[in-house]
Order: sequence, then C-alpha cells, then structure tokens
Amino acid sequence: MKKYLLLFVVAVFSVVLAACGSGDKAENTSDSGKPVYKVGIDTTYPPFEYEVDGKYVGIDVDLINAIAEDQGFEVQLEAMDFKGIIPALQAGQLDIAMGGMSITEERKKVVDFTDPYFDAGVSLVVSKDNTEIKSVEDLKGKKVAVKKGTVGAKYADSIVGDIGFEIIQFDDSPSMFLEVQNGNAAALFEDYPVISYAIAQQDLGLQVVGDRLNDDQYGIGVLKGQNQEVLEKINQGLKNLKENGKYQEIIDKYLAN
Repeated sequence: MKKYLLLFVVAVFSVVLAACGSGDKAENTSDSGKPVYKVGIDTTYPPFEYEVDGKYVGIDVDLINAIAEDQGFEVQLEAMDFKGIIPALQAGQLDIAMGGMSITEERKKVVDFTDPYFDAGVSLVVSKDNTEIKSVEDLKGKKVAVKKGTVGAKYADSIVGDIGFEIIQFDDSPSMFLEVQNGNAAALFEDYPVISYAIAQQDLGLQVVGDRLNDDQYGIGVLKGQNQEVLEKINQGLKNLKENGKYQEIIDKYLAN
C-alpha cells in the first residue's frame, strides 16, 4: 500500500512541476510566439552580407528578414566563416544556410536548396595594371588566390591540372584581394557580383578580366531531408517578394548603377 501511495505522490508531483514549467518559451520561439530560425551568414561578403557599425547588412540579410516578416517567423543571424556554414548546419547549430551560397551538385548531397534567388558566376580578377593575363590560360606557372569552400575555389581546382598554377587559399575575400594587390598572387577567382560591387565601392586596384567563367545561381539551404516546412516557407516568401516588388527593391538598394 505504501508503495502505491509513493508512486501516486511522485506522479502528482511530476504533474505539478510540468504545470509550473508550461509557461516557459521553447528555445526556438520568440516572446511573440513566432518560431525563430538560426541563419548562418558570412559577413565578409559584401554586397550580400557585411557589417556596418556593428550591424549586419546586405542583400541576404535584407532578403531573409523580409521573407521572415512575410512568412511569420523570426531569424537569428549567426556570423561565421563561409566554409563553416554547412558543417554547422549538419551539426544542428543552424536551421538555415545563406552566405551567397551557390547551388551545386556536391552541396545538394547534404543541403536542400530553395528556388534560386540570384544569378551570379565566377570572374577572373587581376591587378589594375596587369596587362599580361587575359584569360585563365595565362595563369600557367602563377599563384592564384581563392576563398576556401567557394565556387571560385572549386573552379580553380577543376582547371589547375590542365593549366598548371599554384592555388593559395584564404578564409575571407578581403585577405584574398590583398594578396593580389600586394603582388603576392597574380590573380584570384571571385563571384562576379561581389567583386564588381567591391571595385565600384572603393579603389581596390583590381580589375575583372573577360566574361563570367560559369553560370552560377545562389540558393538558401536547409539540411537535406529535414526542415522541409522551413524550406517551403522561404520559397513562398521569395515568390511573394518577387511579386510585390520587394525583392527587386532589395537588389536595387545594393546593386543599382
């Protein structure tokens, strides 16, 4: 009898504790009751993601905030090196991956992408006074800077065997730019909108050579096979923003001539 009485007391105590804790917010819910998703971004990647006076700004930042507002959720931006975004997604530290992320077959093995939201492409970049390098064929025997984990780095890997140059890897775009500015590397590969914006904003002493080297599109990602509801929300938000003009307003804010 005492045994049953003890079990009854424990059961009642458990119910009371549960009731007392029922008002607590879940870690992924805001005070307003909206779901909160952690978004990985690379803040060394203007005009898509960068920092001004301690605040994150850029195309991707404005876009994911506008999608969140349209779809009734909130975002928590997590700044990190680009190469760490997908691993963080796999480790469950992020819900959404951005960072001007190109949609590639390799990334599709671990990431489910939204509909493309931007047409990009890789460019060959040299110093402003360089007259020798006109195409990738002219890179033979030279040092070429790339940013780790990017499509530019992958493109360099795909042609290095045929042309024969040395690849130097960096964690961020500014360091990569500096390597060419200082003459320590003959050229670099960078996403076309990023380098075009950087050159337009300041005198980097760099120039784009030739046309874009590939057709490349950016997408927003979630972990493959998971968070499909989040993926659907983002796609619907993108669609709505394109229809109501907000998407183009964001693009023009950063890339209008």
